[in-house]
Amino acid sequence: MGWLLGGLFALIVATSMAQIASAFPTAGGIYHWASLLGGRFWGWAAAWFNLLGLIFVVSSVNVGVYLLFRDLIMGNIFGANVASWGLGHQFLIVALITISQALFNHFGIRLTTRLTDFSGYLIFAVAIVLTVALVAYAPSLDFSRLFTFTNYTGAAGGDVYAQMNSIFLAFLTGLILVCYTVTGFDASAHTSEETKNAAVNAPKGMINSVLYSVIFGWLMICAFVLAMSSLDEGAKQGWGVFPWLMNGSAMPDFLKDLLYVGIVLANYLCALAGLTSCSRMIFAFSRDGGMPFSSTLKQVHVEYRTPVAAIWLGAALSYISTLYAPAFAVLSAGCAVFLYLSYLMPIAAGLLREGTTWTHKGPFNLGAWSKPLAVLAILGGAVLVFIGARPPFEKVGYLIIGLAIALAVVWFASESKRFQGPPEAKFDD
Repeated sequence: MGWLLGGLFALIVATSMAQIASAFPTAGGIYHWASLLGGRFWGWAAAWFNLLGLIFVVSSVNVGVYLLFRDLIMGNIFGANVASWGLGHQFLIVALITISQALFNHFGIRLTTRLTDFSGYLIFAVAIVLTVALVAYAPSLDFSRLFTFTNYTGAAGGDVYAQMNSIFLAFLTGLILVCYTVTGFDASAHTSEETKNAAVNAPKGMINSVLYSVIFGWLMICAFVLAMSSLDEGAKQGWGVFPWLMNGSAMPDFLKDLLYVGIVLANYLCALAGLTSCSRMIFAFSRDGGMPFSSTLKQVHVEYRTPVAAIWLGAALSYISTLYAPAFAVLSAGCAVFLYLSYLMPIAAGLLREGTTWTHKGPFNLGAWSKPLAVLAILGGAVLVFIGARPPFEKVGYLIIGLAIALAVVWFASESKRFQGPPEAKFDD
């Protein structure tokens, strides 16, 4: 039920963004939209929120790839004793993963596009096979589990979250994972200048990616809950619940191994797409002089036609953030909160400017639904920030406050005079 609620919120945000993407199909997406609709400071601030969120996308997913590789591939397929693997293993393997993704991006958008297109089919296939297999080999099917609420916070849930006395608050906290999973749909906008008929295809890509994620993700989540031999025992596993579930499943070993490989590869390609978005954000922002060393970061490789410096900077920053090793929960929550904050900034600006300074609409036009959906998106974003700033994610709240203060200081100290914003924009400020 939480998946459906979080998915609806993501779909509302994606639909509102798609209308803006159709009107302004430019690389940099969030940053350009916020600048064009909200002014220089609004765009500049949105760029930094979006960039931090994108860095957390790559870092959190790559840490997840490492954990899945360790437990599913090395532990379950090869039978290696991974209990002794420590931070050294994580730092080394995450570094190799990140470097390989940077190399794919370095050598051309065509190769990266093919891989990310393939990832869509792969995720689709793995989700269907996993869903069917979990249900087919489930010891029993108790559908009441799908609408029964039990508070598994604290020790009952493997100490993934601290004990919460309010089951409603526990339910809201779980929405962080939904919003973290259903994100990255702005990738279609970040590569608009490399996309044919972007005013039509970028919005379509954003909405379809969310819609399919919500539908098939929900079916898989339902199968996951139904397939557990015991919800109480499953909850006690904490982060290890998926290997526990698969080890206890009666499905054939060869099928389990195929699914393990598919799951790890799908997550790897997810982070690859995240790095593509991150590098295009850095490139677009640098092209307009918004980042330090902009003259280098805005360069495009003559042969490969990719922003090489921006790609490697994004890879380096994402890897550095993974050195905060135990904090997968913080990285994933930070990713969700910072990305959705950046998504909502152009939506909020569009809500205020629509019908006044913003009159041009693209082929995808929400018409009378535009403002109501924008209001719903903003209200949902406020709830997300509230969740993301509370324990166990309080460090995300500190980051939000710290970044907001730093941006205000830097803007008024220097950037308000230096930074001019996108050259095609006309500003009232």
